[in-house]
Amino acid sequence: MSNRHTTKALRSAAAVALTATMAIAVTGCGGDSGGQKSDKGASKESTGPRADGGKKPAAQSTTAIGEMKGPDGIVVTLNSAIREDGGFITVNGTLTNRGSKVFNAYAWRSKETEMRSQSSISGASLVDAAGKKRYLILRDTDGECLCSTGLYGIKPNESRPIFAQFPAPPQSVTQVDFQLPSMPTVNIKITG
Repeated sequence: MSNRHTTKALRSAAAVALTATMAIAVTGCGGDSGGQKSDKGASKESTGPRADGGKKPAAQSTTAIGEMKGPDGIVVTLNSAIREDGGFITVNGTLTNRGSKVFNAYAWRSKETEMRSQSSISGASLVDAAGKKRYLILRDTDGECLCSTGLYGIKPNESRPIFAQFPAPPQSVTQVDFQLPSMPTVNIKITG
């Protein structure tokens, strides 16, 4: 076989392998529910990562369990604080800019210098006043917070969903204070 035919055969084999790999990747990313019917009432919105790194679907509640009003018209409305299997609590809410200038959440980040996202709510905490314990946001294996990031360039009248995951306090604790730098503290009820 000549060099030209060998090169052509190798290119064809590479194209077939690439096509097969892409087909497997697309199939793996598909939304096949394994023959199960989907629940029409379930929300398809993702609110945060699970402990295994995937996105976690959760219904966004419209009922507020707490609200924080900060400087320059920034409002954080907390919708849920759910005790999850695995020993953590997920707090979900909405950040709304009711002010007249663009908002960046730089003041809300933690003091850690290793954090990649400089505009996150990584500085948030839960406080169990009765038990005298503070719970900081969980981190993934890369040291990044399990919380909303990329909270910059939020225009006036714009809202964004937010979430944060914390270690769960003991089952007997049902009320905690949610704290976010530069915002007033709000007491919220844990469900689940």
